[in-house]
Amino acid sequence: MAKVNQNYLQLQGSYLFSEIAKRRTKFISENPQADIISLGIGDVTRPLPDAVIASLHAAVEDMTDTKTFKGYGPEQGYDFLLQQIVEHDYAARGINIQTDEVFVSDGSKCDVSNIQEIFSNDTIIAVTDPVYPVYVDSNVMAGRSGNYSKLTNRYENIVYLPCNSDNKFIPSLPDRKVDLIYLCYPNNPTGMTLSKDELKKWVDFAKANKCIILYDSAYEAYIQEDDVPRSIYEIEGAREVAIEFRSLSKTAGFTGVRCAYTVVPKEVKAYDEQGNEITLRDLWNRRQTTKFNGVSYITQKGAAAIYSDAGKEQISKLVQYYMNNAKIIREGISSLGFEVYGGVNAPYIWLKTPEGFGSWEFFDKLLQTANIVGTPGVGFGQSGEGYFRLTAFGSLENTERAIERIRNIKF
Repeated sequence: MAKVNQNYLQLQGSYLFSEIAKRRTKFISENPQADIISLGIGDVTRPLPDAVIASLHAAVEDMTDTKTFKGYGPEQGYDFLLQQIVEHDYAARGINIQTDEVFVSDGSKCDVSNIQEIFSNDTIIAVTDPVYPVYVDSNVMAGRSGNYSKLTNRYENIVYLPCNSDNKFIPSLPDRKVDLIYLCYPNNPTGMTLSKDELKKWVDFAKANKCIILYDSAYEAYIQEDDVPRSIYEIEGAREVAIEFRSLSKTAGFTGVRCAYTVVPKEVKAYDEQGNEITLRDLWNRRQTTKFNGVSYITQKGAAAIYSDAGKEQISKLVQYYMNNAKIIREGISSLGFEVYGGVNAPYIWLKTPEGFGSWEFFDKLLQTANIVGTPGVGFGQSGEGYFRLTAFGSLENTERAIERIRNIKF
């Protein structure tokens, strides 16, 4: 008799964005003439940069010739891409990262959910609340979460670090033992950031308590202010305690192409049952070589093009296009009297729902009266109740139209 993984039965309802899609589909079926504007899921809408397209085409041509054809590539990534990552994303900022500490993958969502596999099942995780759901759900699947409480809307074995307007969305350090700390900055969903001084507190805490920080930096390209760190490795000591995840999905429009990378410095250690230090870089390498066949040559050639002079210029314009949308949303929503956060160093705008509206009630109100799809804050955790996320990844035209529609809603 085949049995299911019992841990999967601890997952709560549908994955957030599946539930949004279901509600949207139902509304469209009942209102086929509705003109829906999506400011919900964080999916890009602009074409790939020209430099990337040219490189992809050239890579396809390579695959037509036996002299340049590529089959299986290295699971860690091709050297031509690894060298570009190290030079432009780290060395240019005075950060010492080696090519054998970088692992190219098909998406940071995959990496942040898979990384937990190299840690023991009794590992205690800490997450900010609200939080990107993958951090929690992947640990639920692994059996670390304990039971779910409908009273608190939280898992009993997960340490939650509330972020709300009272603490300016800056989480407090854990007040109990934890082993893994998930941090995402610029933050999804709130769009907020940590300063170098604030991030230094986390690095110092991790060193003092033998914790590992899993630092999701998928939105670093959207940082506009000079004093906001783009990498946790800008912080002294971070190489000893932090694993960093980066993605080309939002940086270069690769949501449908799939390319990201994870940095695991050799200094990052964990312990076996006898208390011996284990190098996590080696464990992650073993995991990847066993379970992952690498990102395609064609994709990696396209990714390498973002580091060319033309690629950098085109990506900068792409980022500024979306950040202009963020400004339109932030200023438009704020002018209507909403309490608004984010949208300055991130493509997400986080707003407090009007009095009398919970997160899902506000979702239904926008959908039904303005035909706008956003993301209910409570879908990111209990502390997200009463908040709502809008993204800047739509077109300029739809962004402007959406704000005009919201202006006409009577709450």
